[in-house]
Amino acid sequence: MARLTPKTPWHLWVVGIVTLLWNGIGIMSYMMTRLGNLADLGMTADQIAYFDSYPVWANTFWALGVWGAFFGSILLLARSRWAVPAIAISLIGLVGTSVYQHVLTETPASLSSPAIAITIWVVTIFMFFYARAMAAKKVLK
Repeated sequence: MARLTPKTPWHLWVVGIVTLLWNGIGIMSYMMTRLGNLADLGMTADQIAYFDSYPVWANTFWALGVWGAFFGSILLLARSRWAVPAIAISLIGLVGTSVYQHVLTETPASLSSPAIAITIWVVTIFMFFYARAMAAKKVLK
């Protein structure tokens, strides 16, 4: 009998686990912010005030970004075709968050890290194209 779904490539597990851990950091940051626990991360009053000043729409994009990426990693590990739209939602969230942080407001220098911002973009774009490639190869069902 012919196999309908290709064997899971080893790199899917590596990509899925590494991105899940990476996206877990984003979830932790988001949740600490939303729950008001930023002082526990060593943030100053000015840094906390910056995050508290986010408008609802910016928080919504941030939530889409972190939760979309997190669930995208889980769905990738589950070999679900829904990983692609989840990561696409994450990209939409990243665009909205980036517009707010880098265009519409002045991020405090103590919170600004171009290296981290670039890494988030690279990882998210990589995840999207990787998930699309796995879906095209019928690895995701």
